[in-house]
Amino acid sequence: MGNFFNFLTNSFSQKKDVSVVGIDIGSSAIKMVQLQKRKGRAVLETYGELALGPYMGLEIGKATRLSTEKTVLALTDLFREANITTRNAGVAIPMRQSMVSVLTLPTKNTNELKTMVPIEARKYIPMPISEVTLDWFAIPKRNEMEESANSTDVLAVAIHNDTLSQFSAIVQQAQIQATFFEVELFSTVRSVVDVQESKPVMIFDMGAGATKLYVIERGVVRDSHTINRGGQDITAGISRTLGVASDFAEQLKRNSGKNTPDQEKAINEVRDLVMNPVFNEASAAILNYERKANKTISKIVLVGGGVLLSGIKESAEQYLRIPVENGNPFEKVEAPAFLEKTLSETGPGFATAIGLALRKLQDSD
Repeated sequence: MGNFFNFLTNSFSQKKDVSVVGIDIGSSAIKMVQLQKRKGRAVLETYGELALGPYMGLEIGKATRLSTEKTVLALTDLFREANITTRNAGVAIPMRQSMVSVLTLPTKNTNELKTMVPIEARKYIPMPISEVTLDWFAIPKRNEMEESANSTDVLAVAIHNDTLSQFSAIVQQAQIQATFFEVELFSTVRSVVDVQESKPVMIFDMGAGATKLYVIERGVVRDSHTINRGGQDITAGISRTLGVASDFAEQLKRNSGKNTPDQEKAINEVRDLVMNPVFNEASAAILNYERKANKTISKIVLVGGGVLLSGIKESAEQYLRIPVENGNPFEKVEAPAFLEKTLSETGPGFATAIGLALRKLQDSD
């Protein structure tokens, strides 16, 4: 098996201090978090975020796909602006550039699984299997009933070889010493979910262009779902409703809760108009999983830059009728007390970057 599964522990041994950086190249921004291991603890050194829209002549908050050259330029700018002092990194692969699926195979034999996984995975991969790098992980059994079944659930991950080549070129040209690439959902799980949590938890990850849902049980991904709506849809709605430019609408969205009453009213109306269909799909995904697994999802953890909008948490809780909390990945690292409020507020957007840095520290043992 390959390099995509290494997410079940956050412990650090007593070894020499080392600094690492987690790099999350998203659809609308790059986020970095630099951690150092001191006396076996993960300590925050610095972090930063850089919008990608302006590199393509677009507004801040717009989803875009940069060329390798422009991505390298953005990375170089953020290294400088955030005062990142190490190139010792882990890098995330976006969900949109990967395939993650749970396969149920009629065997418990490991050797048979090695043969069966590539064959079964072909049904879910819209390209020749020779064009992707495939990794898989046998999901642990949850109870005696599953133990007795002559089948195995496998979490399979496929990444197009062209994607891996592009990311390899990016880190090489940016002079980044990346020892692994990891699909973003595994980084996020590491940073915001307690792996000892026995009840299923849903991660609700809202980016600029899409919202991703992951069901996690005992630290293992059991299900995933993507909804093609995100934060940029709210920005576009605010722009149309108030008749303002897109960049000003993005400012209003980021300042939600502090604008004029008329602006807040319009923002709330747009938020509900965009988010209610998202919550409807999330509700269907929850119901489908609970019926299939015969288990109840205990809570929803919000991550991603899109969930920073005022009222998202309350709307999600009201619509989905499940306890909802904002993910705070900075809780897993030591940081100055005066930053506590700021880190708590911005934390959902840095879940992937922190998860990458935590794995990098773990790998450095």
